[in-house]
Amino acid sequence: MSLICAKIEAVTTVLAVANQKGGVAKTTTVASLGAAFVAHGQRVLVVDLDPQGCLTFSLGHNPDRITKSVHDVLTAGVEVKEVLLDTTDGVTLLPATIDLAGADAVLLMRPGREYSLKRALAKVKDQFDVIIIDCPPSLGIMTLNGLTAADAVLVPMQCETLAHRGVGQLMRTVNEVKEITNPDLKILGALPTLYDARSLHTRDVLADVTDRYGLPVLTPPIPRTVRFAEASASGATVLAGRKNKGAQAYFEVAGSLLGEFGLTSTAK
Repeated sequence: MSLICAKIEAVTTVLAVANQKGGVAKTTTVASLGAAFVAHGQRVLVVDLDPQGCLTFSLGHNPDRITKSVHDVLTAGVEVKEVLLDTTDGVTLLPATIDLAGADAVLLMRPGREYSLKRALAKVKDQFDVIIIDCPPSLGIMTLNGLTAADAVLVPMQCETLAHRGVGQLMRTVNEVKEITNPDLKILGALPTLYDARSLHTRDVLADVTDRYGLPVLTPPIPRTVRFAEASASGATVLAGRKNKGAQAYFEVAGSLLGEFGLTSTAK
């Protein structure tokens, strides 16, 4: 399986963050990268495609109290601009609620269902420099919508043997999306999360991912730290108090990705 990582040339870059295995810090990556891009001077929209609404909650909004969400955008034709929410980190949020759990059934009978999110985002795309999509931990219609709408996909991966078993399935799905709905989709690579530099096993897992899938590994890896859990509970990201190793790691990853996106940091 060979996937080529190439630079993206687009006015607005849409980045899907996907891994069907849970517990790999996928939502934390979306929220933290979003805040990091804002810290670099970018206009950022994050899209919550998970019915659990974890991204929505971690950015300070209670999914149970939201009246309109991405579900209404995808199934009822509500305009994205009517649903957007502000956050304390400066990121704009397209939220999710538990209603999204029924969206697959609604979209299943519609032609072009994989393009629903792409069509919706097209109307607000010029208002943002970067759009990050938090795909659910599955390979269903919501994830297909995220991959079809994206210019690139990033795979957060916990550095443990069981955590990378699903990477092959995701890569096959990405290849199918490239063949059918989004031929220009690019793989940015795997982002190591929950990283423990002291572990030889961690380094072996990363080497195996590179050898087996030809998947580039982004650096720096995201360290394991309690700061992420504390930030989610407070309704903000670790970038809110930049003086911690997790925040610095995401800030550096975001800075590296800006070059791939053809954007320039304005951070001082």
